Amino acid sequence: MSAVVQPESRPSASSLPSGRPAALNAAAASFAALLDRLDYLSAEDVELVRRAYRFADEAHLGQLRNSGEPYITHPIAVAAQCTEWKLDAQALMAALLHDAMEDCGVTKADLVERFGASVAELVDGLTKLDKLQFNTREENQAESFRKMLLAMARDVRVILVKLADRTHNMRTLSDAPREKWSRISRETLEIYAPIAYRLGLNQTYRELQDLSFRHLRPWRYAILGKAVAKARSRRRDLIHKVQRDVEAAFANADLQIRIAGREKTLYSIYRKMDEKHLSFAEVTDIYGFRLILPTITACYTALGILHQLYKPLPGKFKDHIAITKLNGYQSLHTTLVGPSGVNVEFQLRTEAMHLVAESGVAAHWLYKASETSDTGAERLSAKWLQSLLDIQDETRDAAEFWDHVKVDLFPDAVYVFTPKSEIMALPRGATVVDFAYAIHTNIGDHTSAARINGEQVPLRTELNNGDVVEVITAPVSTPNPAWLGFVRTGRARSKIRHYLKTLEQTESEGLGEKLLTQALRAEGLARLPDDSTEQQPLWDKLLRFTGNRSRAELLTDIGLGRRIATIVAKRLMALMAERGERPDALMLTRERFTAHESVSQGGVTLDGSENSSVRFATCCRPIPGDPIVGYLGHGEGLVVHVDSCGVAQRLHHKDSERFITVEWSDEPLRPFETALRVTVRNDKGVLARIAATLAGAEADITHVEMPEDAAQDSIDLRFVVAVQDRSHLDNVLRAARRTPSVLKAARILPAP
Repeated sequence: MSAVVQPESRPSASSLPSGRPAALNAAAASFAALLDRLDYLSAEDVELVRRAYRFADEAHLGQLRNSGEPYITHPIAVAAQCTEWKLDAQALMAALLHDAMEDCGVTKADLVERFGASVAELVDGLTKLDKLQFNTREENQAESFRKMLLAMARDVRVILVKLADRTHNMRTLSDAPREKWSRISRETLEIYAPIAYRLGLNQTYRELQDLSFRHLRPWRYAILGKAVAKARSRRRDLIHKVQRDVEAAFANADLQIRIAGREKTLYSIYRKMDEKHLSFAEVTDIYGFRLILPTITACYTALGILHQLYKPLPGKFKDHIAITKLNGYQSLHTTLVGPSGVNVEFQLRTEAMHLVAESGVAAHWLYKASETSDTGAERLSAKWLQSLLDIQDETRDAAEFWDHVKVDLFPDAVYVFTPKSEIMALPRGATVVDFAYAIHTNIGDHTSAARINGEQVPLRTELNNGDVVEVITAPVSTPNPAWLGFVRTGRARSKIRHYLKTLEQTESEGLGEKLLTQALRAEGLARLPDDSTEQQPLWDKLLRFTGNRSRAELLTDIGLGRRIATIVAKRLMALMAERGERPDALMLTRERFTAHESVSQGGVTLDGSENSSVRFATCCRPIPGDPIVGYLGHGEGLVVHVDSCGVAQRLHHKDSERFITVEWSDEPLRPFETALRVTVRNDKGVLARIAATLAGAEADITHVEMPEDAAQDSIDLRFVVAVQDRSHLDNVLRAARRTPSVLKAARILPAP
């Protein structure tokens, strides 16, 4: 891992502020040292990098870092890290220029003109958005990450440079004010380290975790560091003995290997102690070995040699060569009981696997050889990056987008099989629905049932390693809002939300059209002007008044309660009057004098088919037969209350113009939920008897509540049941009252 190159002197003292010539002489010599790392680039590319350096040096002139060093040392350090991955000239130029747009007033057009569109796009992807555009720091941060991730999905070099930038910032975080340590470290630990892992940059992943731990928990970091140093000195002889034994065993087998030590990072030791409640002495896998072998076959042969040398620990063997990790990582892992009963972990892999294990997607630039030109890391990372674009297509809200993406950054995974024996990797905790959406959106949208290992299971069932999952679809099945409560992947969550939003918009548009038509009738107009070319000028004028972009958006806003239909109707009539159209006097008279003035928006008939555009309030749970009122909430569509409901009466007192007339259809299409309170003697089996009675009365029980203190003589049981109407409810209550042990049964209604 490359550190910032130590500065030397530079002759151009004219650019140095007075009093700090030694510190500010650093920049040119830093670039001279960076130049030594560019031997893999052509002379033309080196010159392009030099031009970018000169531009950045000039742009950052006079700026200092917290350490007192000239600011240009930071872009140079970022570029130095990028050379570790052998990134191309454009990426190195972007690394040098990455803060120019944000901190120096340089525009994207300036960069396009000087360095070309590709470099400008890379820098733009790295640049945080102007904080003045957003209401909160969290919103700004979410939008900034969304922009960065989308740029990364189009060009992975964006995130590689960003990770190099964050790595250097974390290495120098001790120079920043102490109050910033916690926020920056937590952000690094929760966001950047998982992204590094997802892209297979394991070395960077481990360093970011350790640096974050060091600044989040300085005391614990120091204590653990001392403990590891002591353990290292105590076990030095043991590690040397294991190494000699292994080298001798492979020499006897005439198998060529390269052996290297591996020490667990302080953060991973701390996390293991914290999660498994272990003391430091109980963490047995602090030290281990990596064996680099020439071929995959040699890896499995070497595994046999090791198992003959030392006894393997049961349950500690993992084959990540046959089953690649989500980020492309491949190795054989085995833990052996070494000398003195000490457990030692071994990782066996080929040179190409080792390259991918340390550098992930960056392996593409590190080696252009055919062996690594199509690495597993690249394929899997490309698939994940493409999923970011899919999620963005359906999620315009930055915070929601970032919420989806963070779900997919957790490194743990389960591996399951399709019925055709194709292996699929999903985050741990993924369900059948996640699996369905991972196959295809249409499969997920129409999932109706599933079988795991041949047995039918609920859709919320979590998947385990090795499960064979079969998804059963049906054309009439559609995504259920309840799925959002258990799906694990960002892809599934965004697809479900997109479907529900589209459905809600369609239904709200229909409701809005109905409400506006009814409001127009109160103004003396029989029907809404159609959506034709002839009527377009009229709609354009109305849309300028309401601020909507289209007729459909306006109707949707009315359906969601964001616009009041009566106000829009009056404006529409005024516009039509300007064209010489007059209201129908007979209709105007009939509508105005037969409808109550407080409900002049017109009426809506409810039959239960309204789905998301109409909600039935849970405070009073109206059912057919109840006198009801409708409230157009701000952005939540039509909410139906019982007219005696205290909540509805308070809303009417405060916001009466948002109430409209609603009535029940003569033949509702489905049952409706209502709440019951049943007081019973606390006898054995009383709940079972009540449940059987309610089921016998054809009332579906959807929820039951019992008091925690069951030692009383009588208790109240609360049920939520689905009934057809008030007549059906009366039958249900009569049946409940006739049940033995029941003292009282009644519907629960809110206080007026």
